[in-house]
Amino acid sequence: MIEKTVKVYLDTLPFEISGRAVALGLFDGVHEGHAQIIRKTVKAAKQNGMKSSVMTFSGRVKGQSKSITTLEERLEILSEFGVDEMVVLDFDRIKDMESKDFLFNILKINLNAKALFAGKDFRFGKGAKGDVDELKAFGKEYDVAVKIFEDKLYEDTNQRISSSWIREALEEGQAELAMGLMGGRPFSYSGIVTKGRQLGRTLGFPTANIEIPEEKITARRGVYASLTHIGNNVYPSVTNVGRRPTVDDKAADNAETYIFDFDEDIYGARIKVDLLSFTRPEMKFGDIEALAAQVASDKLEAKTYHSKSGIMSEK
Repeated sequence: MIEKTVKVYLDTLPFEISGRAVALGLFDGVHEGHAQIIRKTVKAAKQNGMKSSVMTFSGRVKGQSKSITTLEERLEILSEFGVDEMVVLDFDRIKDMESKDFLFNILKINLNAKALFAGKDFRFGKGAKGDVDELKAFGKEYDVAVKIFEDKLYEDTNQRISSSWIREALEEGQAELAMGLMGGRPFSYSGIVTKGRQLGRTLGFPTANIEIPEEKITARRGVYASLTHIGNNVYPSVTNVGRRPTVDDKAADNAETYIFDFDEDIYGARIKVDLLSFTRPEMKFGDIEALAAQVASDKLEAKTYHSKSGIMSEK
């Protein structure tokens, strides 16, 4: 059984005399291409008596769109690979560092890296001028093993798995495709349940609302069959992603979830909502009665999805 990583270092970490095997990247979405890099890092570290480390970044990385995973979500996922430690660098603090300084000061001096693992598109240093060729040259000069991974292709296609592809899938509502690209892990939203206008409770379908962080991508606005994690329990549910145009047309997006067979007060609790399958796009209705009728239909369709998936009975 793989134990979850508990050590997270922000910018600084203790010197490791035995050296480190380090997986390099942002790892947004932690897709199947990322997974192969991290698994190889862990394996190499164990075989050579080193600490295994995964490096990632906090802050908005230049050139990146809104993130698939927040830093907190990313660290939670990365911890499940059994690495010894995770190192979080503040991008704003290193974005103007020359590539040679990043290699020597961060990787050689601070981390005492003995082995480095990265995808072929890994970039680093000021203006992202550093590339894998410079990484290899650094490895030869300082006797650091460097393993560069080719693109991982998706199933029987010739298309490379990438964070960009996951974002595109989510923007189109292709939740199942995004899940496949991420190795079977659903795209999710997590956060604290907040009180809204409580209109759903009045209409007979109480919902749990969580705000979508500004830095995180908004999946195609609309309704999804979903799963909701509350503590150690998981419940079938149906989720609306968007701005609720019929009710208040909010400026910010949120995820509003109806949880089947659940009637507990969870305001203030942290939950996670997995988006499984897109049902329909966001719509604006003429009145509350029309909205209520559509919600009833959405619940039925989501329940049918969960029944066919074996998640819940058809009763």
